[in-house]
Amino acid sequence: MGPTQELVDAIYRERVLRARETPSDLKLLDGLRLFDYACRITADGIRNQYPDADEQRVREILAQRIALQRRLEEMR
Repeated sequence: MGPTQELVDAIYRERVLRARETPSDLKLLDGLRLFDYACRITADGIRNQYPDADEQRVREILAQRIALQRRLEEMR
């Protein structure tokens, strides 16, 4: 038995209210932390995909992937 829709809605409302109360500087910091975390995970995946790549090459591939994502977002 899963959660009721009322519970799901209450949890969502609580998260929205908490987000609204969070100061902008903390939201920005959280965004930067999330981006850093995503980059580290992606770099780990690149290392797995290219085990012979040195750190410079891993950073180059990561930069290429970020640039590709930005181009794809511009197409929307």
